[in-house]
Amino acid sequence: MSVPTSPKQRPDYGIDAPKVLRNLFAFGGLALLLTFVPPRILHVGSVNIEWHVSLAWMAGFVLAEAFLMLFYVKVGKYWHRDTMLALQAWRGDERVLDVGCGRGLLLVGAAKRLSTGGQATGIDVWSNVDMGGNSEAATLHNIALENMTGRCTLISEGAQAMSFADASFDVIVSNLCLHNIYDRPTRKKALQEIVRVLKPGGIALISDYKLTGEYVAEFRDMGLTVERRWGNVVATFPPLRIVIARKPA
Repeated sequence: MSVPTSPKQRPDYGIDAPKVLRNLFAFGGLALLLTFVPPRILHVGSVNIEWHVSLAWMAGFVLAEAFLMLFYVKVGKYWHRDTMLALQAWRGDERVLDVGCGRGLLLVGAAKRLSTGGQATGIDVWSNVDMGGNSEAATLHNIALENMTGRCTLISEGAQAMSFADASFDVIVSNLCLHNIYDRPTRKKALQEIVRVLKPGGIALISDYKLTGEYVAEFRDMGLTVERRWGNVVATFPPLRIVIARKPA
């Protein structure tokens, strides 16, 4: 595990889905506050409803989700990153592509496993809806703080129309990206692009909390050998699954 600990110039890998996290804390906190508002029992005809009990359960459930998600944002995603990257037997000279690199957590993690000849490339459209404070400049800053500038390249483009030549990458990684392509035909195009730019004998590691069954089916239709497994279930919320797709040599 390699969570940054230096208090000065510490890389900031952002807050995933910041509006979702904010809403969970807001609604959970409001429900908890309302449990202290009288009356404790509502009389509806001949029925007495202890609404505070229901509110307390709802508050507890929503706040538990909020804290689990906060744990993932602050700690768990580092563990999950390492779980994903451990699925590749690294030589050090791989060409790596991170699809939807965000602020660079997975990209930098892959770059640290490379040596002479290896190169990590990240593509993104840098949406602030999916990642708080997301920008190419923020990603470049994190890369510099991690001393990985010489091994990392950033390109601003979508997954469904990559500019790379066929068979350009040995390893392709992606975390919590593809579900944000809401149109299924466009999402399928992104999966086709991943297969196109993956070298024969290469591996794609795609992590997401939903639609992983779709990714498996599409990759198999395109001739890849595919398996799916759970990620680090202790550290991720929502629980993440990893699609492991290998392109025949």
